[in-house]
Amino acid sequence: MSKENLISKLLKDYDSALNHSGVNGERLGHRLAMLSEIGATADGGVNRPGFSAEEKLAKEQVKVWMKDAGLKVWEDGAGNVFGRLSGLADSIPAVASGSHVDSVPNGGNFDGPLGVLAALEVVEAWKYTGYRPQRPFEVVIFSDEEGARFNGSLTGSMSLMGTIDLEKQLQLTDFNGDSFEEVLEKYGTSLDDLKKASSHKKDIGLFVEVHIEQGKRLEKAGLPVGIVSGIAGPCWLEIIFSGKAGHAGNTPMNDRKDALVAAGEFVVAVETLPEKVSSTAVATVGKLSVHPNGVNVIPGEVSLFADIRDIYENTRDELVSLVTEKANSIAQTRGMEVSIKVNTSVKPVPIDESIQKKLEKAFLENQIEQMRLPSGAGHDSMVLGEEIPVGMIFVRSKDGISHNPKEWSSLNDCVISVHVLKSFIESL
Repeated sequence: MSKENLISKLLKDYDSALNHSGVNGERLGHRLAMLSEIGATADGGVNRPGFSAEEKLAKEQVKVWMKDAGLKVWEDGAGNVFGRLSGLADSIPAVASGSHVDSVPNGGNFDGPLGVLAALEVVEAWKYTGYRPQRPFEVVIFSDEEGARFNGSLTGSMSLMGTIDLEKQLQLTDFNGDSFEEVLEKYGTSLDDLKKASSHKKDIGLFVEVHIEQGKRLEKAGLPVGIVSGIAGPCWLEIIFSGKAGHAGNTPMNDRKDALVAAGEFVVAVETLPEKVSSTAVATVGKLSVHPNGVNVIPGEVSLFADIRDIYENTRDELVSLVTEKANSIAQTRGMEVSIKVNTSVKPVPIDESIQKKLEKAFLENQIEQMRLPSGAGHDSMVLGEEIPVGMIFVRSKDGISHNPKEWSSLNDCVISVHVLKSFIESL
């Protein structure tokens, strides 16, 4: 989709009555369309890997808009961009808002850029009305949120928080075979400068992120925006069922140790377990390998990965225990071995109740029905939320599609998110 087609589609059903209090939907739409041209793909999506020339060009474009809006702009050693507006009480920690502009390969036009441009539109509205916030406000673009470059995401926000594992990071190579350090140098920074990025952490007192939902809850409820109640932390289990390979024709059915049958029973059972711990828990088996993987061979070994998530650590870990118990039970019943290893475990981030209440007031002020919903995906807010209070506003996603050129949120919904964000920040 070209810039002209995107802006035409965005404006087609736009309700100009949403242009008030300094917020301008046409401006937001044109900026989304302009960013869509940077790294544009033939399918109408974008390809802007972290630390790429395309990601950098998108940042440079937003920097121009930041400066035009009157922000003091700088970029840290991790490539994170900040645009600061002084507050009436400028010595206290800032309220920050933003997201990212990198993408997955052939990704959509809203995941990330909307959060950046929504925060910038709040500043534009204040410039128009002459409003100055009590606390300083910063618009943020985080680097390499998606992780398409190194198969490891949230590089910029982890650098800001000082939680990036540099020893592990230095072992990574990208799709060109370049090391992480080489990529930084080509981008225009260095490992030493990246290490200094965390010096700004103390200057941020709260972070709020606007993001597309990437799911169908809001769409099913008929609501334009929602309040995120928590960000799920994933736990990935690597599970290997070890049975006994044998001839598919000569081994009787009552004398088999079929690892794939055990794995199949496990996969079906996993679907039933999340509801036993909470309404927000989920579990998925998304990757499975069969060995020796022959048409006429009884599978002797099956390795699979279970992705387990919830927004609360205690219920997430309870679900991990149930999944582990089920794997052990199936293996014991079928007389085979099973090994279970935790490959990844990220702490969930529940959103503080006081922040959710303030967001509810912002929804009421804008006459928007309130709905709380969890985020099953990770975001920069998840990284900051380990130490800094965070809030999130979700925007309705058509058909729940994301990481795809068909990703879509109407301009009406996007502009409503700006009004809610603006009200929330002003209430602080």
